[in-house]
This record gives sequence, structure tokens and C-alpha cells, in this order.
Amino acid sequence: MLLNLVLSIIIILFVGYYVYWYVVGRRAAKYVDEAQFGELIAAGQVIDLRENVEYRNAHIMGARNISYQMFAQSLAALRKDRPVLLYDTTTRLSTRAAVKLHKEGYTEVYILKGGFTGWHGKKASKH
Repeated sequence: MLLNLVLSIIIILFVGYYVYWYVVGRRAAKYVDEAQFGELIAAGQVIDLRENVEYRNAHIMGARNISYQMFAQSLAALRKDRPVLLYDTTTRLSTRAAVKLHKEGYTEVYILKGGFTGWHGKKASKH
């Protein structure tokens, strides 16, 4: 009985955590599909939030690598007058980065749905 209660609480907390980031992320950025993301690349600042090793292996053409761990210290390198396009492996880090950008006054923030794993457009890779 106690084990069931503990498991239920853990599941509720786990689901609540993801719902929270989903809702907060929707306020901070617009999630766009691959086609929309591709159209925005020319006018935007494409930021790859993955680690440097992953970025060097393959990344979206035109993207700059600012790992999520360095993101807060690198905000000054981003312009507020141009769209910011974020991606990581999925969307977890992009959502958190978008929230930081929103708090700093960035108004045009876009996240690639599905992250880099869902990108089929032009890539730069060392292979």
C-alpha cells in the first residue's frame, strides 16, 4: 500500500515536471517544424545547444554552437532584433534556453520540433 502511494507520487511529480516545462516553453518560444525552421534560417541566429563534440560530428548548416552549459554566459552574443532559432538533440535544452531568452526580453524565439534528430535538411558533418 505504501509502495503504491510512493510510486503514484513519483509518477505525478514526473508528469508534472514535463507539463510544467511544456507550458513554460510554449510561452517563451514557438515550436516550428522542419520546413518553417528552414525558412527562418536565413533571417535568424541558429544556435546548436548540444555539446561541442556532437556539434563537430554534425550540425545544421549555418548554426553556431553554444552549449547549454555556456548559454547563460553567452547571451550578449545574441541580437534581440533578429529571430533566435534553437535546437538540441530533442527539445529539452532548447525549451530551457528559450525561457532564459524570454526573461531577457527576446521576443522572436523558435524551437525546432523534434530537435536535431528530426532534421533532414542541410547538415555540415565531418564524415
